[in-house]
Amino acid sequence: MLKVFICGGSGYTGCELLRILALHDEVQIVGVTSEKSAGMAVSELFPAFFKYKDLRFENLQIEKIKNRADIYFLALPHGKSQQIAAELLNNGKRVIDLSADFRIKDVQIYEQWYKTQHMFPHLLKEAVYGLPELYREKIKRGRLIANPGCYPTSVIIPLYPFLKRDLIDPETIIIDSKSGVSGAGRKAEITLSYCEVNEDFRAYNVAKHRHTPEIEQELSFILGRNIKVDFTTHLLPLNRGILSTIYANLNKSITTREALEILEESYKDEPFIKIMPEGEVPAIKYIKGTNYCYIGAIVNQRTNRLILISALDNLIKGASGQAVQNMNIIFGIEETKALNALALSP
Repeated sequence: MLKVFICGGSGYTGCELLRILALHDEVQIVGVTSEKSAGMAVSELFPAFFKYKDLRFENLQIEKIKNRADIYFLALPHGKSQQIAAELLNNGKRVIDLSADFRIKDVQIYEQWYKTQHMFPHLLKEAVYGLPELYREKIKRGRLIANPGCYPTSVIIPLYPFLKRDLIDPETIIIDSKSGVSGAGRKAEITLSYCEVNEDFRAYNVAKHRHTPEIEQELSFILGRNIKVDFTTHLLPLNRGILSTIYANLNKSITTREALEILEESYKDEPFIKIMPEGEVPAIKYIKGTNYCYIGAIVNQRTNRLILISALDNLIKGASGQAVQNMNIIFGIEETKALNALALSP
């Protein structure tokens, strides 16, 4: 039985880890931390999680936890994972970090966008970007997995096949993404309160969203040269889900059917990527509560532009589900274990 420890279990991503792993018959959760809820049973904070009535939140004290598990999930705020990850790695443990602390390879870019000093820049070289569809073999060997951001996952997966084939002009990429409110985390903030969000739809962090350098980094790796993108995020009056619409000029004329065939060929063996039939596009209701990413494609023949549309659950394929998928890969467990749930309907 694989022993699992969750650092930061009372936020949305930690909560999703607990929910998903409750269905995993090859793991045992041996500990979970929460600074605010230390001493409480998990089922006391989350009554729906009655299975965890004997598991209590505890304070995050590295000396007390570093020898208790085989793998550690860090569902901590940005800047808080660095020291914990470094000490766990020094103790020979595997770490999957759900924050942004190890996603950005350039320490100066990380510090510029996250306004936080990186104390362990040498670990950035070792960290594996945890997107299985691109880096599965590296993930298998990884000690430190930088779990991707939710928006970047929804963008990189659709664009990858077309960038690899040099079918689109990377200088023309425009990304229009919308997310449910849980993407901002489980916190009390006026702008995220019910009356502020309900019956509203707004853009936020225009031209300055923190996921921008992550997207640019991974697209640049695919191309082998640096690129910049226009990336605009919007807040939907929903609990969860991301819908991204991506535009790019084509370098050669292709049809919508050909674009879909490229996606189908690229992801034919990927268990969590679903390509929409011609004439249909993804919707958030298709992915709510699942680890799937749905992708649709349309070629506008009048403008010779490719339009890609993707949908995923920001808390699952965009966070905790992808983290469990990475854990399964690392330990040779069936990759879809505990992740086969279909979308809630309605």
